Amino acid sequence: QVQLVESGGGLVQAGGSLRLSCAASGILFSVYRMEWHRQAPGKQRELVATITSAGDPMYANSVKGRFTISRDNAKNTVFLQMNNLKVEDTAAYYCSARGFGTYWGQGTQVTVSS
Repeated sequence: QVQLVESGGGLVQAGGSLRLSCAASGILFSVYRMEWHRQAPGKQRELVATITSAGDPMYANSVKGRFTISRDNAKNTVFLQMNNLKVEDTAAYYCSARGFGTYWGQGTQVTVSS
């Protein structure tokens, strides 16, 4: 059974930082491309960052220079370091694994206050 479990969300003031984690089980983690998405109330889910199996990252323009995606294949975990958070970063954040199928976590809420 595949599971992706996000953690690390919370309430933070604008300008602050949070580090999200997503622990995967039931998949050969190292061969999957891992992604972070977010969905704000009333908006469509959007892709925030991806990291390939080789460790190459890509970012949405809205987070470039502020967010960093990384992965630890030994721990089957992908991270999203979020710095200089803005109110508009408020959303539920989801990780996904794409490879031999696509899998999603349940999400973790990030709320940025002004």
